[in-house]
Amino acid sequence: MKENKTKPDIRFTGFTDDWEQRKFKKIFSVSQGLQIPVAERYTEPGVNRYFYITNEFLKENCTEEYYIESPSGNVLCDEEDILMTRTGNTGIVVTGVSGCFHNNFFKIKYDKNKFSKEYICYLLSSSHMQKIILNSAGSSTIPDLSHKSFYKIEGYFPNFKEEQEQIGTYFKQLDNLITLHQRECNQLKELKKTMLKKMFPRDGSNIPEVRFAGFTDDWEQRKLGDVTQIIMGQSPDGSTYSETPKDYILVQGNSDIKDGWVEPRLWTTQMTKKADVGDLIMSVRAPAGSMGKTAYNVVIGRGVAAIKGNEFIFQSLIKKDIEGFWKKITTGSTFESLNSNDIKNSNLLVPVNEEQIKIGQYFSQLDNLITLHQRL
Repeated sequence: MKENKTKPDIRFTGFTDDWEQRKFKKIFSVSQGLQIPVAERYTEPGVNRYFYITNEFLKENCTEEYYIESPSGNVLCDEEDILMTRTGNTGIVVTGVSGCFHNNFFKIKYDKNKFSKEYICYLLSSSHMQKIILNSAGSSTIPDLSHKSFYKIEGYFPNFKEEQEQIGTYFKQLDNLITLHQRECNQLKELKKTMLKKMFPRDGSNIPEVRFAGFTDDWEQRKLGDVTQIIMGQSPDGSTYSETPKDYILVQGNSDIKDGWVEPRLWTTQMTKKADVGDLIMSVRAPAGSMGKTAYNVVIGRGVAAIKGNEFIFQSLIKKDIEGFWKKITTGSTFESLNSNDIKNSNLLVPVNEEQIKIGQYFSQLDNLITLHQRL
């Protein structure tokens, strides 16, 4: 909903009434949870023990579970209730969990005959409302949202619960789809890390654990400078920088690379050193060794180097970066950076060209799948 408007631009069929801007005090009542010292918490479930919902519970891969024995009813919630963090990471909306909630949470109560749970969750989680909630929590080191500040917040509400439900359900389904893609993307990234270990030789070996059929020869150790052309960047004069896309695209460092590809953000009228379409781009300053590619002809600044190599070389260098190879070289330096000799003299195990092509194609397809999930 745009500011000063009482109707959204897009609506579900059958709804035409204005929305109402209402203070939270008129819609909600909130209560805080219970703060229990660690020494008084239980680590095992039991009779009259309730799962203790804390900020730790919100952390990914949290393994610690605590239980509270015989808490009062006003600090209990079920899976249909809405909780929201009020202190620390203020504004996180939690539902679908039952137990005893910590003092850092508000339990948000409302008239379920007039208002939709799904819409309220959407409203509280929206980026616009999150900014309002954080501002209301104050500017101290640890944000703390009081009852009074929460009640002063205003939001737009459709008059009909049916419209609220349709909006809330739509965004819930969208969030579920985003979560699914993020999960699949993370799984693909983990698969890539695993296959980089298996399809490239481990330290002390000249053959990988997993190979395509028909290849049995040992891989040969070569210097990167012997199998590729490496061009160190040179920054143009600062007076030549521009924001005009018709000028040369300038790549200065890792900030010019997004999802593995150069993303233009700055231009220059001066040609110093250049990288051609399809070249590999390596960051030579913190974070040294980070890799990308370019789909443009670009000018390269001193924060990067261009490498004329194939997909196999690209994946080999990604593996080196993941394993911290470049960090070992720069350890002890005042400023993390790689020079031409560091890159050219780095060792690389290389198979015959046909095997390089197959390995490159496999990881290229995997990268394309990861990029697809990131863009959805």
